[in-house]
Amino acid sequence: MTSRTLLCIIVVAAASMSAFAATQDARAPQCRAAGPVVQLPELPEASGIAASRRTPGRFWAHNDSGQPALIALDERGAVTGRVLLSGITLEDWEATAVGPCPSGSCVYVADIGDNSGKRRNITVYRIPEPEGTSDRAAPAEAFHATYPDGAHDAEALLVTAKGDLFVVTKGVGGPVSVYQFPRGMRPGATVALTRVGHPRDEGSRQSDEGKDEDKKDDRANVTDGAVSPDGQRIVLRTNDSLYFYPASEVTSGTWRNVTRVDLKNLREPQGEGVTFADNTTLVLVGEGGGKGRGGTFVRLACTF
Repeated sequence: MTSRTLLCIIVVAAASMSAFAATQDARAPQCRAAGPVVQLPELPEASGIAASRRTPGRFWAHNDSGQPALIALDERGAVTGRVLLSGITLEDWEATAVGPCPSGSCVYVADIGDNSGKRRNITVYRIPEPEGTSDRAAPAEAFHATYPDGAHDAEALLVTAKGDLFVVTKGVGGPVSVYQFPRGMRPGATVALTRVGHPRDEGSRQSDEGKDEDKKDDRANVTDGAVSPDGQRIVLRTNDSLYFYPASEVTSGTWRNVTRVDLKNLREPQGEGVTFADNTTLVLVGEGGGKGRGGTFVRLACTF
């Protein structure tokens, strides 16, 4: 690690090393910061993160604007490289995921943000997962899509072990909803997404902070999501919470069981991205909050 990188790693709060709330009931996941919250000067607008399938301990992250590049991080949040992407027109890059593809393992980059709700279509780009961390990636394949019910702002992309792609809308101005790309889609073509469903209140376990507050949080401001490596869980995050669902319920549109983990004690300036490092370890990234401040990175160890 270079001296510059060492100087860039800043402990944001000693409190982040302690356990933080997952206060719904005894069955809810319990998560603990597995290291300090560190600052990422190279990622002031950190928006998405995904764990590598090719190289254990490597993560791919990105900013939501600027140069189309994947930033390689190690398990401590240190920057280890940058891969420039070609064949990409960056409009509002909000999420990334790593999953299967015809070439083996691919990185999926989701240009799906739409703050004004006016985009005619969205695009997910796919590239073979880079082997190194300083290369220029092969030209990306582009998969364009339209929603069946008008434009939506979205920041979460889910890729399953079977290669199925789902977009989860942010839930601002309407319910959080999940839409699926059709199987067998072809690069360059524009396809219609299928709405799978949106969260249900029935059967969900509420926190001690109040039923009304949880209902509000569960439906608004989803900033990222990920599928666990064993395919059993899907996590969606907001700026200050994680929501865990059985994966089969999300992909079938039932969404009946949810547990929540409160992230407020981490004191992220603006929590954004989430991925599973393994079935019980998550990694979070966030934006620096403006004024040139670096983004943030933290690992969580969870029990389910």
